[in-house]
Amino acid sequence: MTVASKAARILIIAGSDSSGGAGIQAGIKTASAFGAYAMTAITAVTVQNTKGVHAIHAVPPSIIREQILTALSDIGADAIVIGMLFSAPIVRMVAETLASLVRAVPIVVDPVMVSTSGTMLLDSHAVETLKKRLLPLAALVTPNIPEMHRLAQVKGSRREDIRFAAGKLRAMGAGAVLVKGGHLTKSTIDDVLIWEKGEEIFAFPRIKTRHTHGTGCTLATAIACGLGQGLSLPLAVGRAREYVQRAIAAAPGFGHGRGPLGHAVKP
Repeated sequence: MTVASKAARILIIAGSDSSGGAGIQAGIKTASAFGAYAMTAITAVTVQNTKGVHAIHAVPPSIIREQILTALSDIGADAIVIGMLFSAPIVRMVAETLASLVRAVPIVVDPVMVSTSGTMLLDSHAVETLKKRLLPLAALVTPNIPEMHRLAQVKGSRREDIRFAAGKLRAMGAGAVLVKGGHLTKSTIDDVLIWEKGEEIFAFPRIKTRHTHGTGCTLATAIACGLGQGLSLPLAVGRAREYVQRAIAAAPGFGHGRGPLGHAVKP
């Protein structure tokens, strides 16, 4: 295999989902679907299924740091995706570890705050730390509407509200912002990308299903795969969004709550 044909190396920093639908597990499945090589730094072990999160055990920040360092010092990374971080000490450690190592590697930050079932996954102190320490490292941050409200302190969900909030997040240091529209009640899901070259809208029909567990984790990793493979930001987002749409349509129907996606579909 030549150097040019090697798989993109993706480091996933996130929590473990024991049901396999979100977090680290969703990231590995997504990276594999895109032909990328996935490495992981686990930030927390969750006890969950499609009906909810039942317990969370945070990994010590020093162990998270060592996972990151050992992966990057040996295999390296072409892109990094960050999901659930849980606490301010973990956010701080991840930011400090990455700040001195990966200036040239695109980082996609999925600011996971609340699980699909309503469990808090990022405490209030951690939110402020994320804004101050991690957003300045992000090539892209991917909040949903509630996360946008909390990060940017902007109410409303009209297009002008989204533009204003994205501007505030970019002022905090994020290179680009993708606001996901899944929490709105429109018949389409409109994801809005605000970046240095303007604005892009990615609109898809809303699929009527309860099987949407892990969509945010899946989307963020799919985008990171595109960036790691050398795609421009709009192309990476567009390809990732199409993949998520197909994965939702191909959901296997597992579980009695919000089930997982069908990650085995081709991008």
